[in-house]
Amino acid sequence: MRTDIYQSPLSERYASKEMQYIFSPDMKFRTWRRLWIALAETEKELGLSQNGKPVITQEQIDELKAHAEDINYDVAKAREKEVRHDVMSHVYAYGQQCPKASGIIHLGATSCYVGDNTDIIVMTEGLKLVKKKLLNVMKELADFADKYKNQPTLAFTHFQPAQPTTVGKRACLWLQEFFLDLEDLQYVLDSMKLLGSKGTTGTQASFLELFDGDQETIDKIDPMIAAKMGFKECYPVSGQTYSRKVDTRVANVLAGIAASAHKMSNDIRLLQHLKEVEEPFEKSQIGSSAMAYKRNPMRSERIASLARYVMVDALNPAITSATQWFERTLDDSANKRLSIPEGFLAVDGILDLCLNVVDGLVVYPKVIEKRLLSELPFMATENIMMDAVKNGGNRQELHERIRELSMEAGKRVKVEGKENNLLELIAADPAFNLTMEELERTMDPVKYVGRSCVQVDKFLSEVINPLLEANKEVLGMTAEINV
Repeated sequence: MRTDIYQSPLSERYASKEMQYIFSPDMKFRTWRRLWIALAETEKELGLSQNGKPVITQEQIDELKAHAEDINYDVAKAREKEVRHDVMSHVYAYGQQCPKASGIIHLGATSCYVGDNTDIIVMTEGLKLVKKKLLNVMKELADFADKYKNQPTLAFTHFQPAQPTTVGKRACLWLQEFFLDLEDLQYVLDSMKLLGSKGTTGTQASFLELFDGDQETIDKIDPMIAAKMGFKECYPVSGQTYSRKVDTRVANVLAGIAASAHKMSNDIRLLQHLKEVEEPFEKSQIGSSAMAYKRNPMRSERIASLARYVMVDALNPAITSATQWFERTLDDSANKRLSIPEGFLAVDGILDLCLNVVDGLVVYPKVIEKRLLSELPFMATENIMMDAVKNGGNRQELHERIRELSMEAGKRVKVEGKENNLLELIAADPAFNLTMEELERTMDPVKYVGRSCVQVDKFLSEVINPLLEANKEVLGMTAEINV
């Protein structure tokens, strides 16, 4: 590793090697060459000829294929210093390796033929990897939800104690947000199309010239190129580029995943503060340089940190899409080189962290039970009042008495810092005619979690498990966290 120049932390610390390869020069320029081969093959197969002789021969295509992988970067780099044009530099470099085919490389195409089609291909591969990792995170969350579906816990609204839920039901809230993200991702993935080869302003004028105005033959070019590159179709119309709104749609999917991960990580951080749930903590991990006892939720914090970056990063493609002039401007290029790869690399790191955290979540039932029981008397007052009415009490009088006793118990907890004694106060009040034993029977937390367990079972069995079964071939991933 070089230490005298800036290194992106996305590559050095967060993103996987697999995602880094997708956005690597090797992937980019090998795809350029595959596209040039696809174009040449298509033109040959469509009978491109001059004076009755084929313009492109099989020998030329074989030569192109022989050098599809071994990019001569040094030649391309030297050439770009002279001509200041990356595509023409690589056309030149490819031609140096393929002298017989040099004259037909890039025939009829403009720079966006390789640039934009490659961007679509790379983003599609990136989305496929994101989908794979997202499914694995969902599998871990589903297992966690199923394991803890019966574990009552204090729920919160406004981070104030509210009617109990279960640990598993809460995990389903996180899981559902990722499920919504997966739906969005799949829609965008299914709708990805190539630019095809449409020329400098999208009119395919160069192909009218090459094929002597044969409209029927020209209509076959884009579908044939798409098929060779593994796509169903190309966008039907374009300027020189595919619509930059495609980048916006992709970035919004990434931002949605980041937002879901951020929400989950925030909840975990708050639960770790409450000592109810903790992210994994290695035996030799240091939580603080000063406070040796600390167990900071550093991975959940990193998820939140990277997620904020991705959510803001999604503005870049949106603004770029909105400010494109007519058929083409070049103020998108430098921005795309940053915003798209870094959005993918950051989400890749986020999902690896999510997989690691969820896989190793530690639950502390005793702490959860203690906090729940400390608040449960307040939440059980309606049941207590009903039991007291059955024993002959007056509902309206009991309601007022419970309000008064609740305020007294609340003052004891908040002002005096003592335990909640609401049950003792009710047991001592003859208006309720209930013994302490009878009151304690109302304190079973399971009575207050509603349909939490049933909801978990239905959500997993009807929504999540069929999805996971349909994608079982990609499950089983583990995440390697570098720091």
